Amino acid sequence: MSSAGSDRVTAEQLPEGDAVRLLLEQHARVRELFARLRSAAGVDRQRAFDELRALLAVHETAEEMVLRPTSVKVAGREVVDARNAEEAEATRMLKELERLDVGSAEFATLLAAFEGAVTEHADNEEREEFPRVVAALDAEARARMGKQIRVAEAIAPTHPHPSTAGSTGAQWAVGPFVSVVDRARDALKRLGS
Repeated sequence: MSSAGSDRVTAEQLPEGDAVRLLLEQHARVRELFARLRSAAGVDRQRAFDELRALLAVHETAEEMVLRPTSVKVAGREVVDARNAEEAEATRMLKELERLDVGSAEFATLLAAFEGAVTEHADNEEREEFPRVVAALDAEARARMGKQIRVAEAIAPTHPHPSTAGSTGAQWAVGPFVSVVDRARDALKRLGS
């Protein structure tokens, strides 16, 4: 099991802008947000959850749109299908969490299960996908992928959408349109706070 620190150390061994480096840095941030959520309360807990939710939504969308097509070639369909299934389940859990009060016992229970699922998923990517992408693609190709990930994240939804999770095609077909609604909803929520 990786930690935020080990993810950052591994990321720093790769060039700035490298796709795998970006994803590892995001894994580190996700792990930090889970730690913050475990100890936070009230408004701080809600803010930490909102940041985690948005980060995971855009991160998983970008992986499905950019990383997975490459992973099919370098890691195989079985690995990609397993990661997509994990993402679909995590997205379903995240959608459930989004409906709950962050201060409730039900939220805490589901959050613990969700953290376990997300951590296992990230560890699987770091073990089964990322090393194969690094081995198969040179730094220039990974830098291009890094730019593609940034673009995908810019147009990705910021809330979980279980109907598109685990499907590269659905992410491309629906994601940019749903993103507009999500980002407008986020902006209105910020204005109301």
